[in-house]
Amino acid sequence: MEIKKMTRPGTTEKKMEPLQVKSKQHQKPGSKLPFLLPVLMILGFLLLWYFISYINLFPAYALPSPASVLRSFKQEILAGRLLNDIIASLWRVAVGFVISAFLGIPAGLWLGQHLRARQAFVPALNFFRFLSPLAWIPFAILWFHIGDKPAVFLIFMATFFPLAIATMSAVATIPSIYFRVAKDYNYKGIELLTRVTFPAVLPEVITGLRVSYGIVAAEMVGCQDGLGYGIWEARNGLRLDSAVCYMIIIGLLGMGIDRLLAQLTKLPNVRWGYER
Repeated sequence: MEIKKMTRPGTTEKKMEPLQVKSKQHQKPGSKLPFLLPVLMILGFLLLWYFISYINLFPAYALPSPASVLRSFKQEILAGRLLNDIIASLWRVAVGFVISAFLGIPAGLWLGQHLRARQAFVPALNFFRFLSPLAWIPFAILWFHIGDKPAVFLIFMATFFPLAIATMSAVATIPSIYFRVAKDYNYKGIELLTRVTFPAVLPEVITGLRVSYGIVAAEMVGCQDGLGYGIWEARNGLRLDSAVCYMIIIGLLGMGIDRLLAQLTKLPNVRWGYER
């Protein structure tokens, strides 16, 4: 009889329900912290910025006040320049970044699977990776003249080598047990690449994508519009309020692009790589 009382199905369910409700109640306050902490940090930064400008710790031409930056936002929006610069910047970044991804990721996959190729090409990849994209500015202007092409070229040079090396390193560190299992299933060629290699390196590839893209340095040269050009023009005109305005837009766009790339980590073929 005692065994029957212990194993009654209703007894376990009644005891578990209050615990589940209690755990959900405990989760509600903590779930707000990821949203509250960034807001509090931004508000604290704005208050500090306002306080520094209020006490005139730096002259107005060296550190514009929040009010002057807001006025600059209004002027740029009403003039229509800001929207045009945002569209131009996003276009150049998209083209240069997509080209570097389509070339850099396959190159990294190939290098990661061939030891001799890594020994031959990795020194050259590291050499160009450590070169600043700014070093290519005179060549970009001479080769592609004025317009979108030099900016796209510089964005490509800034992102291709980090992506290729990140992908190559991820392939080289795939556990050998994956390939032994793939051999048991008789996976070869494209099937091995699509079913084993590429899914295994996707988390590192996405991380490489998130840390390798850039906007400003490429657009300060060879262009007559764009966010980077806006900062350059504001600096030449000693309009730091306008420069801060463009800097804020660049930071917000960067955060948005990063969040879009972060959504790739939620794909079923990628999420397992973060949980392993």
